[in-house]
Amino acid sequence: MRRQFGDFSATRLRAQIVKEILSLLRDPRSRLLVFAPPLMQLLIFAFAATLEVRNADMAVYNHDAGQWSHELVARVGAADFVDRLYTVRSRDELRQLINRRRVIAALDIPQDFSRNIIAGRTAKVQVIVDGRRSNAGQITVGYLSLIAADVGAAARRALLHESAVGVRHWFNPNLVYRWFVVPALAGILVFFSALMITALSIARERELGTFDQLLVSPTTTLEIIVAKTMPALAVGVVLGLMMIAASAFIFRIPFQGSFWWLLPSLLLFILSVVGIGLMVSAVSATQQQAILGASAIGVPAVLMSGFATPVENMPVVLQWMAQGIPLTHFLVVVQGTFLKAMPASDIIANTWPLGVIALVSLSLATLFVRSGLE
Repeated sequence: MRRQFGDFSATRLRAQIVKEILSLLRDPRSRLLVFAPPLMQLLIFAFAATLEVRNADMAVYNHDAGQWSHELVARVGAADFVDRLYTVRSRDELRQLINRRRVIAALDIPQDFSRNIIAGRTAKVQVIVDGRRSNAGQITVGYLSLIAADVGAAARRALLHESAVGVRHWFNPNLVYRWFVVPALAGILVFFSALMITALSIARERELGTFDQLLVSPTTTLEIIVAKTMPALAVGVVLGLMMIAASAFIFRIPFQGSFWWLLPSLLLFILSVVGIGLMVSAVSATQQQAILGASAIGVPAVLMSGFATPVENMPVVLQWMAQGIPLTHFLVVVQGTFLKAMPASDIIANTWPLGVIALVSLSLATLFVRSGLE
């Protein structure tokens, strides 16, 4: 039976929405599963999902007895990311520490290190990194490079009586990694929650056999789409507001921007995700297929959104694809709203793509559902 868009009924729509809400929330365990896991994940991932290196063990093989090699070793040992600093007397001992994964990296300071600094020449230090922990190793190298640069700057000031150069970090003065990751995690968890809720909606009805009842009912395609959208939108907004509140009041992340600009961005973000979820649900025959389809879309979307790596570092084709991912635009808005008073023009520049994605995804979902009802 072909469903048209014309005979729209507010009474039928209200009944459909009530039915969807009851189906989603009438079971106490379902209510618990909708809200509790994302909030628990936010609390856990805020501490676990970090690119910082902490409590790292290091080794130093110092051939030099001069002042500046001892200054370098002292600063490395006092660094916040270093837990224990091993002093070795031979290359074999250094090699054994790395082979046994006792240290993540080691410094090999040559004999002429201090002499080169005093003479104004380039002083080199070899950093040996455990390549089995490549990501943490590269971050450790970055930390060590900053320490070495500070030692070089201190040496120049001491020799040439230069004044120190002050460095300020705007928006995140102490470079607290949690200030960056927690707002992003809020967006990611809302993304997955809204995607899963809608991906299971039509597939669940197909599996239970209730979807066939729609074939003999006067319900239109538009009413079905709106009825499936509203509960997921409401749950996503409530969950998003809870996570934003947790970020501000539990994790004490400063909220510098305007809440009234963030709220419509959140609404459009969830609408765009709901449209994608409904498309997945419309083409899935079972809930298992819907879960697999949502995961196949969700995981690459997070990786390409700019959460872990900048979008600018990706190939041009993937950069264009990333613009079609709702999370790419919402992460800019939510992080900018928290860490700085993001101007309205920048928010609008990242919000209108969400509106376009929502329009396209909901339109395609309507076509998919309509074809399933025919």
